[in-house]
Amino acid sequence: MHAVSLSTREAYRECLRQAHSHYENFPVASKLVPARLRGPIAAIYSFARRGDDLADEGERPAPERLAALDDLAARLDAAVAGTPDPDPTFIALAHAIPAHDLPPSLFHDLLNAFRQDVVKTRYEDFGELVQYCRCSANPVGRLLLHLSGEADERRLALSDAVCTSLQLINFYQDLAQDYHEMGRIYIPRDDMARFGVTEAHFRDRITDPPFRSLMRYQYQRADQLLRNGAPLGGLLKGRIGLEIRLIIVAGARVLWHLQRQQDDLFSRPRLRARDYLVILRDGLIPRRR
Repeated sequence: MHAVSLSTREAYRECLRQAHSHYENFPVASKLVPARLRGPIAAIYSFARRGDDLADEGERPAPERLAALDDLAARLDAAVAGTPDPDPTFIALAHAIPAHDLPPSLFHDLLNAFRQDVVKTRYEDFGELVQYCRCSANPVGRLLLHLSGEADERRLALSDAVCTSLQLINFYQDLAQDYHEMGRIYIPRDDMARFGVTEAHFRDRITDPPFRSLMRYQYQRADQLLRNGAPLGGLLKGRIGLEIRLIIVAGARVLWHLQRQQDDLFSRPRLRARDYLVILRDGLIPRRR
C-alpha cells in the first residue's frame, strides 16, 4: 500500500473519533483490530452512520431524505473515482477503497437499505426482512473480509449469517424506538398474525403471553443464524479473528439478555462490566454454545 498522506491520516483519525464517540453494543474498530485496518473500518462505519442518520431524519419529508441519500451516493462515486470532496469520511474512503480493493457495490447496497428505511415501514414475512438485511448489514461483514483478505465464498456466507443475526438482534432491542420514533416495525406481519399480536402491542408497549411467544420465536431465529455463522471466528486468524469472535459473542450476550426479559420486552438491554468480562472470556476461549 502506498504511503498515506497527512490529510488522509487526519481523515482516518476523524473517522476513528466518530466511531468511538457513539455507544454501540458491538465493538467498532477496536484496538484489537490490526492498526492498518482500524482507519478503513472507521471510515466504513462513518459512511454507514451518515446514511443511517439521513434515513432516520423523520422530521424531513421523505423526498428530501431520498435526495440527501442520492447526494451521498454521488459523493461516494466521486471518492471511488479519486476525487473526493473535503469531508474526512470521503477522503478516507478515497484511500481505503482502492488500497484494499473494496467493492463499491457493497457501499451502494448500504445506501439502498437506507432508502428502503425512508419508504418502507412494514415487512410481510421473514423473507422480506432477510432481503433487507442483505443490504443493511451483510455488506459491512463482507467489507471487513475484503479488508482482511479473507473474502472467499465460505467466509462470505458465514459472515452473512452473522451479520443478518446481529441486525435482527438490533431490531429486537430497539422495538420501542423504531416504532415510536420512526414508525417502523421490523417484525414480520405474518408472524404477528400467527401469534395474535397487533400494532397496538407496539403502540402501547404491551408485553403479554402472545407477545412473549412472538419474540421467543424471533430470538430463536436470530440465535440459529448466529450459531450458523459462528465458525467464521475460528476461520479468521490473529487479531481480526479475535475481533470477529468478540462481536459474535457480544451479539449472543445481548440476545441472552433479551431472552431473559419477561416484564418489558420493549426495554433495551445495556451491556455492563460483567457482560464485557464474559464476552472477553468467551472470545479468548471459545466454548460450545
